[in-house]
This record gives sequence, C-alpha cells and structure tokens, in this order.
Amino acid sequence: MPTVVLYKQDGSQVGQIELSEHVFGQEDNQQAIFDTIVAERAAMRQGTQKAKTRHEVSGGGRKPWRQKGTGRARQGSIRAPQWRGGGVVFAPTPRSHAIKVNKKVVRLAMRCALSAKVRENQIFVLEDLQLESFKTKGLLQVFDALNVGPNKIIVVLAEPNGNVELAGRNIPYAQVSTQAHTSVYQMMNADVLVVTKAAIEKYEEVLK
Repeated sequence: MPTVVLYKQDGSQVGQIELSEHVFGQEDNQQAIFDTIVAERAAMRQGTQKAKTRHEVSGGGRKPWRQKGTGRARQGSIRAPQWRGGGVVFAPTPRSHAIKVNKKVVRLAMRCALSAKVRENQIFVLEDLQLESFKTKGLLQVFDALNVGPNKIIVVLAEPNGNVELAGRNIPYAQVSTQAHTSVYQMMNADVLVVTKAAIEKYEEVLK
C-alpha cells in the first residue's frame, strides 16, 4: 500500500498517510492516458469556425456573360469559388469535436495519472489548505514552505475555496482546481500535485 508524507501548510510534517492500492498503485497504461487526453483536448475546441459556400455568399444570381461567343471561359456566377469574393469550396461549418471515451477508460487513466505522481514523488498531501485572505502572497508562502515552486503546480481541493482560487490566479505556473474538475490532461501536464487530504479521500471514494 503506497504511503506519502502528510504536511501542514507551513511545511511541517504531521506524519504519513496510507493511500489506496487500487487508486494510487495502478500499473501504467499509456493507451488509456493517451485516449483520455486526446478526448479532453478535443472537448476544449469551440468548433465555431464558419465560412460561406457559394450558395451563402450574397450576389451572383445572374450569369456574368453569355455562354458562347465572347472568347472568355464560360462562367455561371461571379460568386463561384474561383472568383474574388466567391464562396469557399469545402467551407468549415460549426461542429462538435467531441470524442467518445468510455467512463471505465477515463477512470483508469485518472488512476494511472495519480499513481504516476506517487511513484515519481511529485505529490504533496496537505492536512488542510486555508488562507486568511485572497492575497497571492499567502499561497506563495505555502509553495515556499513545501519547496515546490516555480514548477508547474496544480492544487487540488475537495471543495471550492474562494480565497485559494483567487490567490492562485496571479501565479503563472500554478492552477487551483477541485477534485471533480481536475482532468487527466491537467494532472499529466503538471510537475507537482498539491492535494488536500479531503481531496485524496474523495479520489479514493470515486475511483475505488
């Protein structure tokens, strides 16, 4: 059963905490991680790109000149794709870029991501994380106490915390999220994972 050090937010060690073998001791599965990250990045795309086809561009209803006898190439409309101001041949239209991935694969990928952080000693578990104000200085002091900056850091909370979220906005290398809204892509992209004990318990409950 994996064990990690439990810290206070001032950097002092409280003891050790045992983690679930099923959630934090998962063998690596690169395919599950790859499929999940591709799906998550595809879901980030807005899919709002749009261009007009020749039927949507205004004008061009009349044939520009007669079919024969002018010496020029035959033309049916001045809004055909070869004309300046004409429509686009294979115009992009708004669509969803979503890719379907089974829930079991997503949960497996999340367990693999968490287990990788434990194996590489890139996870710091806090007994709790509370700031007196929303000042950025408060969260920076926590990072300094844990000696984790200035790597890419993702702070995972069990529940939304206004002070912590606001304090993390001005730190370019840090991101504050909740357990329910942290993706596999965010986790794999981070160098260090700072998680509260309550968030660990939620992960074990959801991914068991």
